[in-house]
Amino acid sequence: MTLNSTIDRVTDRIVKRSAATRSAYLAQVAAAVAQGPARAHLSCGNQAHAYAASSDKEALMAERLPNIGIVTAYNDMLSAHQPYEHYPDLIRAAARKAGATAQVAGGVPAMCDGVTQGQPGMELSLFSRDVIALAAGVALSHNVFDAALYLGVCDKIVPGLVIAAATFGHIPAVFVPAGPMPSGLPNDEKAAVRNAFATGEVGRKELMAAEMASYHGPGTCTFYGTANTNQMLMEFMGLHLPGSSFVNPGNGLRDALTGAAVERAAAITALGAHFTPAAEVLDARCFVNGMVGLMATGGSTNLVLHLPAMARAAGILIDLEDFADISDAVPLMAKVYPNGLADVNHFHAAGGLGFMIGQLLDAGLLHPDTKTILGTGLEAYRQEPKLKDAALVWAPGAADSLNDKILRPVATPFAAVGGLKQLSGNLGRGVIKVSAVAPERHIIEAPARIFHSQHAVKAAFRAGEFTADTVVVVRFQGPRANGMPELHSLTPILSVLQDRGLKMALVTDGRMSGASGKVPAAIHVSPEAACGGALGKLLDGDILRLDANAGTLDVVGVDLNSRAQAKVDLSGNAQGMGRELFEVFRQTVGPATEGARVV
Repeated sequence: MTLNSTIDRVTDRIVKRSAATRSAYLAQVAAAVAQGPARAHLSCGNQAHAYAASSDKEALMAERLPNIGIVTAYNDMLSAHQPYEHYPDLIRAAARKAGATAQVAGGVPAMCDGVTQGQPGMELSLFSRDVIALAAGVALSHNVFDAALYLGVCDKIVPGLVIAAATFGHIPAVFVPAGPMPSGLPNDEKAAVRNAFATGEVGRKELMAAEMASYHGPGTCTFYGTANTNQMLMEFMGLHLPGSSFVNPGNGLRDALTGAAVERAAAITALGAHFTPAAEVLDARCFVNGMVGLMATGGSTNLVLHLPAMARAAGILIDLEDFADISDAVPLMAKVYPNGLADVNHFHAAGGLGFMIGQLLDAGLLHPDTKTILGTGLEAYRQEPKLKDAALVWAPGAADSLNDKILRPVATPFAAVGGLKQLSGNLGRGVIKVSAVAPERHIIEAPARIFHSQHAVKAAFRAGEFTADTVVVVRFQGPRANGMPELHSLTPILSVLQDRGLKMALVTDGRMSGASGKVPAAIHVSPEAACGGALGKLLDGDILRLDANAGTLDVVGVDLNSRAQAKVDLSGNAQGMGRELFEVFRQTVGPATEGARVV
């Protein structure tokens, strides 16, 4: 199938834009590769320290077998990462079977945004991505590893690990998922209880029962938020084994896939015949394929921040216009909560990523010739894994959707275009997720109500102050102001107001959760208010127009040049819950349009 002309054009534009940075990156990687396997250059003292506690000393000293570094984001507070507790033992055993060794190179932090949502700790969330990249860099800097296995699932963890994998692009990188928890209380029922709690119809006891029935065991939350969007990306980008993203924890197939990931990592080091350094996988085509997957699945808006940051680590420059053009070319093929009623387990059962990748390949909407951890080409990603007589085998994936209320072919999608839209106008540039927003709400024009915190919005709601159509502006929420927290805790009250018949929208230089949905939200608005952005000049009552169809975001009938910038005391953002430690991040972070990067 001929590659779609838009996909081809966007890829070419990215390649040309990135020519200098990509060339410099590849030269750096080539120099590291030319040095050969790392351990050969270490002194005996260096190596003795590295092997002192290992039960594989003899194999390590022989320097003939690949040594795989494990970078783990395990903690047992984060449900998605709790299954990783015993992975190192499993990996070491699988490595020995594959004629290799494995060591835990180091751990990285893993924040649960569900725990910090609406709390001061959320202001560290986005910055944690760069901390994860830095921590993984420290782990791999020991320079005794021939490949790396990255154990991570959730929101900032996978992007941070990809940044590290690109930085250490001279060695192979294999990402190892843990899988989603089994389905619990349906996500729409949980949302209904949250809305009822917001209006006082139910109490905290009922709310807690609903939350615990939804988030009830080890594994990723089952809605299609940032964590599960990350897992989709890793398959589309060729860093996971095919079909491995959404296999539940704690069963034989999950363990077999982990063992197979170890075997593959051992097979693609510079010590063998199939050397595949991460830099060769992470090229412009790989990132374009990831963006295609994002649009086709209606994935999280957080990836509009993370993908440019990941790509820059590999010398590739991605702009919002690339997302916009790809979204216009790629149909929306999936309806998974918050875009629909199904969860990721239902999506996987309906045919999942194998069906979707096959459809997009056949339609010319994916680069078929990218390099992956399995070799050249995405054809292998049509397959799905199975256990047969306790052995892992690969079978052809679903040729047809097994549930067209959840997953549809390219020819008959849920929408002709993807789930995200770029916005631009006199208020700056931003993005909106439209896949979960009803078409009649794609255009909102209403008076603005200005707030400087999500807590102030909640207080106004409790006071009954929202009685007419309103565009709620929450400004000074960008990366320089306070780390760009998610404002997902506003979703229930905005949903309640919308359900009462009001036309509501949110405009912010902050973020929303990947789980946010039906209320129109113009987010990541840049320049942010703390950097002189236009949001800082708005006043209560200004008429704002958000037009997702035209891709515009404007204040109507106002000369912003005649207004002074609002002055807000942001000193409170620098204290408590570790925020003191991140002042250097707030001072040096880049704009949202470039991924809000510190490193």
